[in-house]
Amino acid sequence: MAEFLQTPFGIFTIVLAQCLLVTVCVLVALAFLMYADRKVWAAVQMRKGPNVVGPFGLLQSFADFLKYIVKEVVIPAGADKAVFFIAPMIAFVLAVIAWAVIPFNEGWVIADLNVGILYIFAIGSLEVYGVIMGGWASNSKYPFFSAMRAAALVMMSRLPAYGGR
Repeated sequence: MAEFLQTPFGIFTIVLAQCLLVTVCVLVALAFLMYADRKVWAAVQMRKGPNVVGPFGLLQSFADFLKYIVKEVVIPAGADKAVFFIAPMIAFVLAVIAWAVIPFNEGWVIADLNVGILYIFAIGSLEVYGVIMGGWASNSKYPFFSAMRAAALVMMSRLPAYGGR
């Protein structure tokens, strides 16, 4: 087994397992953060919030995920189908690969880069392209204008003069 882990395929397997572990942990944490967010906003609006699926509504985020997976995909008639499907994938992949340089423990990081913060800034600035591609793919001016506005807001939120970091 030890000699298998030294082969290129073994190293690839280890890196792939680490990537999957980080992705699953981040997505599960996100699901429960969404649950907490829904509970807080429900309290602000003086209602119960998610309480049907699972104990205390803890499985509501997973039920929503399943709903989106089996939901019928509606493609606009004049849309560029390839870009229409690739745009959300690009946005998701860029959001997930930013976690590659985040250390989770002493010496436990997927990609140990000396310029990790620059990597995060670069990947964060590329996120805008997924939004722009989504607006462009529909072949309609209103979704494209909305995508341009969303991209501008994301980029402006990064500038210190506009309250960004």
